[in-house]
Amino acid sequence: MTSPLLTLPTTAAAWEAFVTDRPDAFLTAARQHVAGLKDGIERSTAEVLDLWNEVTWALRSAGSASYVLSECHPDATVRDAGSERYLAATAYETELSLDRELYEIFTNASHAADAAALSSEQARLLEHTLRDFRLAGVGLDDAGRARAQQLADRDSQLGVEFGKNIRDGKRTMRIAPDALAGLPQDFLDNHPVDADGLITLTTDYPDYVPVREYATNRATRIAISELYNDLAWPINDPILAELLSVRRDRAQLLGFGDWSDVETATRMAGSSANVDAFLTKVDRASLDAASAEYEIVLARLRQDDPDAAAVTTADLAYLLAAIKREQHDVDAQVVRSYFSFPAVMQGVLDLTGALLGIEYQRVEVPSWHEDVHVFDVTKGGTTIGRIYLDMHPRDGKYNHAACFDLVVGRAGVELPEGVLLCNFARGTMEHDEVVTFLHEFGHLVHAILAGHQRFTAQSGIATEWDFVEAPSQMLEEWAWDADVLATFARNDSGEPIPADLVKRMVEADAFGRALLVRRQLGFARVSYQLHHDVPADITAAAAHWVDSTSPVKNLEGSHFTASFGHLTGYGASYYTYQWSLVIARDLLTAFDGDLMNQAVATRYRERVLEPGGTKDAAVLVRDFLGRDYSFDAYRAWLGAS
Repeated sequence: MTSPLLTLPTTAAAWEAFVTDRPDAFLTAARQHVAGLKDGIERSTAEVLDLWNEVTWALRSAGSASYVLSECHPDATVRDAGSERYLAATAYETELSLDRELYEIFTNASHAADAAALSSEQARLLEHTLRDFRLAGVGLDDAGRARAQQLADRDSQLGVEFGKNIRDGKRTMRIAPDALAGLPQDFLDNHPVDADGLITLTTDYPDYVPVREYATNRATRIAISELYNDLAWPINDPILAELLSVRRDRAQLLGFGDWSDVETATRMAGSSANVDAFLTKVDRASLDAASAEYEIVLARLRQDDPDAAAVTTADLAYLLAAIKREQHDVDAQVVRSYFSFPAVMQGVLDLTGALLGIEYQRVEVPSWHEDVHVFDVTKGGTTIGRIYLDMHPRDGKYNHAACFDLVVGRAGVELPEGVLLCNFARGTMEHDEVVTFLHEFGHLVHAILAGHQRFTAQSGIATEWDFVEAPSQMLEEWAWDADVLATFARNDSGEPIPADLVKRMVEADAFGRALLVRRQLGFARVSYQLHHDVPADITAAAAHWVDSTSPVKNLEGSHFTASFGHLTGYGASYYTYQWSLVIARDLLTAFDGDLMNQAVATRYRERVLEPGGTKDAAVLVRDFLGRDYSFDAYRAWLGAS
């Protein structure tokens, strides 16, 4: 269990063993190390922390691979087994967090004379471990701890079930060819007319995204949006209702005001009240610009539909594209002609390699599907990790875009291995998808560069959760740089994307920015308020918060909360996307317009990415910027709209 890189199975039987026997062995090892901690032998504080690190590493090893394979393996048996072992690992982790004997061991260690001699990483691990025991409810009586275990286990079970229903919830629609007027020719070529004269569309991104952006027929855009909004509905409604109830009960049991207070106890925001205040601040900063943009968008809609009463979520992407085409000479169909998937993938590898001083070497090793591209990551000739790019949709696979740990990484024991699960088309990509690719790849390189800490709890993307998105959001900026794009964005004739076109794209991108922030603010409000209020009618409450925040209206009868996957993993904390964006915009100021400044990029890698979770995020940012971050750069970016 200590080889530097995983060797994945090649047969069905071996895969079943990999997602059962392997995590079971790690859980057994974790139990043995816990028994060692409790054996009564006198240990130094450092020795206690080292033994606890073995427990943490075994738990993460049992859970990480199990979880990602539950989201992507083509065999449902393997996916289900992965879910079961992931839940087993989280259940044992909760059990340990409520173990008073363990808590007493760490409390005594913190009071020992040798605790004063701990390194900063050791002291941080001890402090956070004690904090996490308290937040789990270790101070409750026996009945309270039993209830805390029950609620935490149920939370995990509901989250897995909620996500599985979204993953398996792909829907299809049948539509006449003339209803797809406006779609690019390559899209039409890939969607032939069936024998009955109709075309089949699905809710997978390669269908959903282009139809919403290009279909001139409003009814078509509405139809696919309604279908997408009803993913996992109605099956996920009772699951979400129970999940919110469970989290409310957990918060009350632990003595917190709401679930956001529980989550933010370990985050930069610090409290539910601070989240509320931050969302109000973003609301005020974006309101006037969004209102002005909305009037322009509504006027453009009425050119097509004079009787339109309001712009809906089914209209926004199409209208923004139309306005950019008509007012800024940015035709999305022309832009997309420069972005073939293979070239974009290589371009992202080349860009991040040059920027961060690393290299990628394609390796032919086993994986879970033939679509997966595997690369070893090297730095200075030394292998520092491995990445798996699983980039196209298929049945049973996670149906959004995200980064996952396969192996967290631990200094001297194993190298970090990360996975991107995306759902891009195999041919031409939208520029927005290029931005998404860079965003998710930002998580991936963060995980690899940070995955070399001594302590597992500090390895990889182990910063506060409301900082996690900042490095990824910052990397998005490189998708708007003409010099960067010219290195890989080429049309079928081999011509690079013109710098003047990129300049117009940047100018056009400013329009609609405030409206899109309001949409994100609406989702953040839904995430926060559902956990704060725990309403009886979730659908109605969510519709209220979205519609009262964003002038762009949800489609009537929408059940988007049933497929709002962030409600499980992010809980009440979808605010983190805007919180992180505030930091990301400020991080970019260090480059002062020169995105390929090697000195700044190296400082960023060394001071923000590589430390992992060994320091508070605010300290990482201060180390890089030489000052505390501020709201100013975000406000200026938003004001440019």
